[in-house]
Amino acid sequence: MTSEAGREPGAWSRRRVLGMLAATAVPASLAGCSGSEGTTGSSSPSSSAPSVSTSVSAPAAEAGSPSVSPTPTGPRPLFLGTYTSAEGGGTGVGVAEYDTRSGRITGRGTIDGVADPSYLAVHPDGRTLYAVNERAEGGVTAVRLSDRKVLSTRSSGGEAPCHLSVHPGGRWLFSANYGTGSVAVHPVEPSGALGERTDLVVHSSPAPGPGQQGPHAHQVVTSPDGGHVLAVDLGTDTVYTYRLDDRRGTLSEVARARTRPGAGPRHLTFHPGGRYAYLANEVDDTVVVCAYDPDSGRLTPGAPQSTGTGSGTNYPAQLVVTPNGAHAHLANRGHDSLTRYAVEAGGARLRLVDTVPVGGEFPRQIALSPDGGLLFAALQRSSAVSVFRVDPDSGALRRTGEPFASPVAVCALPL
Repeated sequence: MTSEAGREPGAWSRRRVLGMLAATAVPASLAGCSGSEGTTGSSSPSSSAPSVSTSVSAPAAEAGSPSVSPTPTGPRPLFLGTYTSAEGGGTGVGVAEYDTRSGRITGRGTIDGVADPSYLAVHPDGRTLYAVNERAEGGVTAVRLSDRKVLSTRSSGGEAPCHLSVHPGGRWLFSANYGTGSVAVHPVEPSGALGERTDLVVHSSPAPGPGQQGPHAHQVVTSPDGGHVLAVDLGTDTVYTYRLDDRRGTLSEVARARTRPGAGPRHLTFHPGGRYAYLANEVDDTVVVCAYDPDSGRLTPGAPQSTGTGSGTNYPAQLVVTPNGAHAHLANRGHDSLTRYAVEAGGARLRLVDTVPVGGEFPRQIALSPDGGLLFAALQRSSAVSVFRVDPDSGALRRTGEPFASPVAVCALPL
């Protein structure tokens, strides 16, 4: 394993898998919504029922879908990921509301009893929240949103799961184990609870890239057409494409896309048109436009491009694309900024426009509201979430106010 760009090589990642706190070091491979200055606790994920101080009304069906364009009115739910085993971390999943017009966030308590929920996702029907349990004995947890009850916690089959997503059909949950470089599949029961794991795919080849000691799965996501599942692995500098057996819940590899050695791919984001995707490379501080063939599932990376952050130390975290496909934004850890790109040629090109300060330190993850009007940035080192208004025409970002305090904020999920 490696630290980011040579910072304390290997040590942080090994400590994380062993469940020790990393109070000062920044990891080499920060995972999705998770992985940076977080910890992997030594105990197994908790399955006890949560306690919630207040409640927020359950989200509507298809909440958070990029196809939803009308701006909703009134307060909307916002869920916040953290590390429960980190110094200054939270006690579970943060619950809040945000105003769709002003962007103002109001705290509404915590769903306790969820261990190290560093990345969050919601079921397509909006009724169930899922969280990774980023610990040495990794797990995934399902929470019913109507009453905030933990429905189940299952083993992810690996160490330090850092990302998860729900298949659009709603029947399967995928999770990426950073520590052991593997992808797990769990069935989703009609109640939203998770069944026993149906598959575990380990990234045993190719050999790890420069400075890496093994595979590190960072993300697993379904293609927009629903035909393939793609897993991004920083350790092997590879994006793997799988075909899902929707009956058995198993994955069969159909293609691989290699980045340049040492790029450290972290997060893949598709353009709404479904023919292109954008890859944030954490280690070499670049982004790449990739062509995507829905028939074969093959991803073809282009040339690396600048993040616009200059010569200083920077670790790209994640790209998001506006619902209209006209602009993309990148979170920069180190430079502590957001880069704006204009999307051109139907998604085939990214043109660097500018960068703006994010309003805090280490923007670990970013997310757009369902209508694309607001951008939320989880500021890990500032223990806060900043909110920006997104101009629908230019993609320009404007801060809406002071950041919202949230302990060790590593994920923001607006519904």
